[in-house]
Amino acid sequence: MPRDRRAPARGRLVPSSPSNADFHAHTSRSDGLLAPIDLVSAAVAAGVRTLALTDHDTLAGYRELVAPGAPPLPAGFDLVPGVEINATVPDAADLPDGELHLIGLGVDPGAAAFEAVLDRQRGARRRRFERMLAKLREAGLPVDAQLEDLDRNDDESLGRPTIARALVAAGFARDVQDAFDRIVGHGRPGYVRREAMGPVDALAAIRRAGGLPVLAHFATAPDRPALLRDLLDAGLAGIEVHHRSFDAATVQRMRVFAAAHRLVPSGGTDFHGDEGSYAEAIGETWVPDEVADEVRRALGLLSWAAAR
Repeated sequence: MPRDRRAPARGRLVPSSPSNADFHAHTSRSDGLLAPIDLVSAAVAAGVRTLALTDHDTLAGYRELVAPGAPPLPAGFDLVPGVEINATVPDAADLPDGELHLIGLGVDPGAAAFEAVLDRQRGARRRRFERMLAKLREAGLPVDAQLEDLDRNDDESLGRPTIARALVAAGFARDVQDAFDRIVGHGRPGYVRREAMGPVDALAAIRRAGGLPVLAHFATAPDRPALLRDLLDAGLAGIEVHHRSFDAATVQRMRVFAAAHRLVPSGGTDFHGDEGSYAEAIGETWVPDEVADEVRRALGLLSWAAAR
């Protein structure tokens, strides 16, 4: 079952000012709906000046935007190469889908060893995708017709959100959340457990690629001291304190936790596009200036902050 990425209806944290940074967002190069250039345009229009593309298991969107001949990025705008890795924790059955999500901010897009790691992740993603489609056929919920134009070799786009959207198009679900809740979520007819590296290996890969490893949208981190100790020992350096789905109490709790463990606080929309526009997502996500600047400092992106 996917996290509800929308701001909570109760206990919502109302931003005191517009956020100028977003360190967690997805494009159509993985499971988002907007093309990379369209996401950048939407972010710039919303006043964002630092944006991290954190597609699952791929840096293709970032490379597309900085490739020779690509349109120049706006002056004063920092685009951060990032990636989100779904790491499996087999002995933690109480975790959602048995996974932790680790973001690598500022990874080297030219690191061949890191690309090899991501390629293995994408291969596992492709195998899972095909197994899920087979299970849906067996359950009488085929979506092959809705996916006939999908490039099966484009591993970046092969994920549960893609299947969930196909289920909606086929009339088997009301929306993406409903598709996860009843059909492709954990224990449902179309669910297949992920094959992926563990968190220790993911942290090591991110660090070898020169990235800042950040634990994403894990609001129960303060309740799991043993697990967090293992992650800290393995090189975890940051944690999301600000997330669109966090209420005010959660943000405060995560802020205290990050400070106690000397973790760089981070934050972002986790934008995909299924719950509305980017403007709506960033409007409900507060990444305070001091938090944005701390992440920029960790990434060596202080030029814009110093010019404010």
